[in-house]
Amino acid sequence: MLAAIDVTTLTKALIACESVTPASTAVFDVLEQALVPLGFAVERFVAGEAPDGPVENLLAVRGTAGPHFAFAGHLDVVPPGSGWRGDPFVPEVRGDLLYGRGAVDMKGAIAAFVAAVARIPADAGTISLIITGDEEGPATYGTVALIDRMAARGLRPDLCLVGEPTSVDRLGDMIKIGRRGSVNIWIDVPGKQGHVAYPHLADNPIRRLVSLLADINAIELDHGNDWFQPSNIEVTDVTVGNPATNVIPAKASARLSIRFNDQQRGDALVDRITTLAQAHAPGATVTARISGEAFLTLPGSFSSLVADAIARHTGHHPALSTTGGTSDARFLSKICPVVEFGLVNATMHKLDEAVALDDLAVLSDIYADIVTTALQPASA
Repeated sequence: MLAAIDVTTLTKALIACESVTPASTAVFDVLEQALVPLGFAVERFVAGEAPDGPVENLLAVRGTAGPHFAFAGHLDVVPPGSGWRGDPFVPEVRGDLLYGRGAVDMKGAIAAFVAAVARIPADAGTISLIITGDEEGPATYGTVALIDRMAARGLRPDLCLVGEPTSVDRLGDMIKIGRRGSVNIWIDVPGKQGHVAYPHLADNPIRRLVSLLADINAIELDHGNDWFQPSNIEVTDVTVGNPATNVIPAKASARLSIRFNDQQRGDALVDRITTLAQAHAPGATVTARISGEAFLTLPGSFSSLVADAIARHTGHHPALSTTGGTSDARFLSKICPVVEFGLVNATMHKLDEAVALDDLAVLSDIYADIVTTALQPASA
């Protein structure tokens, strides 16, 4: 018989490990110690170098036959900030809530999944946990490195559930079947420094940058579609850094953030901005970082499986959504169908982050239901 896991106890143990991104060591020790008695083979490895690394990751696998169901998540958390009622890394139950950084994003979901699989026979099929220590950070050497490690071992899940906190007002009211893509773009426009009284001897880069930004602001990328809201371009920074009132600056810079749906591609958006920049300011430098492309798991058997399990335990069916920021599902969607479902996100990244104790228990029940159904041969 497998060892029973108390979901609240495990959540507390994970919260008690201070794991501001990138997470390492202690919090992975706690998870490994919970998984090994359940029959999981646990592999931990460190990937990458500075500035985005090193990053610790964990891959746990149980079983070799039948359908392969994967759960993905992260043990790193955002910095807690000041002003908490208690210590953010000392889990505390007050009333019916458990407080602590990571309670909902997403140590509680990881604990709920572990508690769920503790109830599933070891010979039911193949179950894996794909857990990174760097989802809240650059995410360069986290889930991407885990996918590479899985490929090297010949592991490819049939389905993957990401435990991000997707619920809005109550547990199970929303699941994510896709996410928009994200790209950040830095634009540097060169000029020629000079005295403001002699503008003919200088070249003011601000004029060209302002004109460029006006054209960018006028772009309407698309109108959205059945599953995605319209793509949007936002200017997130404009910098000149000129301390003098009588000097025309030598450079002006701006930063853009574009969130885009599946009608767009990151590289095409970068090319479009680059072309505009060169038209307004020949010699301008455009640097981009594509965090991820948009993806969509079309409504079908997997989303229905998850929605039906939620309905059996909560009495209501979830909305299917692609809203919100990026998640590591953007990487995992390249290898198998992915759905995201987890706790209520009202307090994630906020002071006094907290999870309802009842939600932890019900989430564990739902996860057990999902995995049991998914591992049945007819669902493969």
